Amino acid sequence: MSIQVYGIPNCGTCKKAFAWLANNGIEYEFINTKENPPAKAMIQDWVNVLGSKPMRNTSGQSCRALGAEKDGWADEQWAEAFARDAMLLKRPLFVKDGTAVLVGFRDQEAIIREKLSF
Repeated sequence: MSIQVYGIPNCGTCKKAFAWLANNGIEYEFINTKENPPAKAMIQDWVNVLGSKPMRNTSGQSCRALGAEKDGWADEQWAEAFARDAMLLKRPLFVKDGTAVLVGFRDQEAIIREKLSF
């Protein structure tokens, strides 16, 4: 099983996820989206699986800077925006065996365990 965690190192939610993964003995690869933004094709795959709405980091400055027109955007427009600015992606984003399975880290532990399937 291969798990990648996309996010930024100083994100509080990412830090909680890293601690949880370590406490549960789960190995993962961390990808810093600021230093290594994901390719548009990869983001489009994530959007196809998860939908754009749960992937949106609506609390960040990048999202607020988009203006009201973003409210009517389709998934494709969001995928384009995510590819232009990875700070628009909610963190962390978990990819298991090449497929996006979870975004954010506020679900109940049972849901997280199910999504990461261990």
